[in-house]
Amino acid sequence: MSKSFEAQGIIHSIDETKTYGQNGFTKREFVVKLTGEGENEKYPNYVALELIKDKCALMDMFSPGDEVVVHFNLSGRLWNSPGKPEKCFTSLQAWRVERAGQDQTFAGTMDDEGFGGQPSNFDDDVPF
Repeated sequence: MSKSFEAQGIIHSIDETKTYGQNGFTKREFVVKLTGEGENEKYPNYVALELIKDKCALMDMFSPGDEVVVHFNLSGRLWNSPGKPEKCFTSLQAWRVERAGQDQTFAGTMDDEGFGGQPSNFDDDVPF
């Protein structure tokens, strides 16, 4: 099982969703310029992350220049090809993206509970 991390930054670019193989596997990549504690503006860090399957739609509500907090899993695998050296692939698979500084409940994310970070049975009828 991969470990979960989070990073804050400004969206630099967002790719289109791409489909791979006969099963229709979808993947969408985006790049974030890291901000916050420990980051040096003189030497910016750009990080490529990916969204897979139904999570690809998360980027539809964001644009380059938006500051976000990205929750992601770090994962990797080895690849062997006959006659070639072993190669290791690493991926940062995002599973939640929210606007930085926003109340986490209404962060505009899509997760297993539904759209907007709210349970799908959310009742907005307030008694006052």
